Amino acid sequence: MNLVEKIHQVELGNLAKIISLCKALSLDYFLIGGSLLGAIRHQGFIPWDDDMDVGMTRHDYEQFAKYAPAKLQGDHYFLQTAYSDENYGFSYMKLLDRYTYIDEKGNANNARKGVFIDIFPFDRIPDDPSQRRSQITRFKLLESRIILKAGYGLIDTPLRRLKPDPGPDKLESLSELKRQRENIMRQYEQTNSKYYKNLASQYSYDREILSGTEISNLTQVPFEYLQVNVPTAYDDILTRMYGDYMTLPPKNQRTEKHISRLIMDNQVFY
Repeated sequence: MNLVEKIHQVELGNLAKIISLCKALSLDYFLIGGSLLGAIRHQGFIPWDDDMDVGMTRHDYEQFAKYAPAKLQGDHYFLQTAYSDENYGFSYMKLLDRYTYIDEKGNANNARKGVFIDIFPFDRIPDDPSQRRSQITRFKLLESRIILKAGYGLIDTPLRRLKPDPGPDKLESLSELKRQRENIMRQYEQTNSKYYKNLASQYSYDREILSGTEISNLTQVPFEYLQVNVPTAYDDILTRMYGDYMTLPPKNQRTEKHISRLIMDNQVFY
């Protein structure tokens, strides 16, 4: 079994746990991005993809972040958020398998590591284009400051590892920046806006915006041996994101993006 196949095996366990937790907490989730594409085009993983993306409305995301950790007590999973791991810099949470350890390409940092699934909040965004530009600009500026202050780097070096742990003042400052970032993301939470966005999306701004109808109407499709939630309007969403999404990319683009090394069961996979 090669590296990507082993990662897929572990990620299916992570996904099954997320589904179980959402059922227990009466919350909704849905696959997004490459995971949604994999579900529709491959009925499972894109064979060369090495990560998984799940979306939730902000309300369900916050409920999951609040109540899931208690249900994970004594389990081999850890819910990594900007607040549960002081060294973690991103604005979305991850469900980590604590029985594994990974190295990520171009992403050296001191946050906890394990095979993960990304869980993204979808926040209401304003209708006005200028307000949208203002929000995403302020979000990205804070995101960059947080990533820098949290010690993220492209490569891991002995010098970076020898840096002293951040003192209380720095941690307090980092926590405050994280709170400011979250406030920006939730700025339009109480409005009647009909549109929602994954503000942390790797795609260009307009490609991962969902309407209220798209985000609330879900259906189930096969994903490997699981049944998973996806937006009923997946064809419209995937077309916006990828164009002719059923056509495979050129072979030279079929490569894993994130994980360079996996350690589990006393074995190393590259």
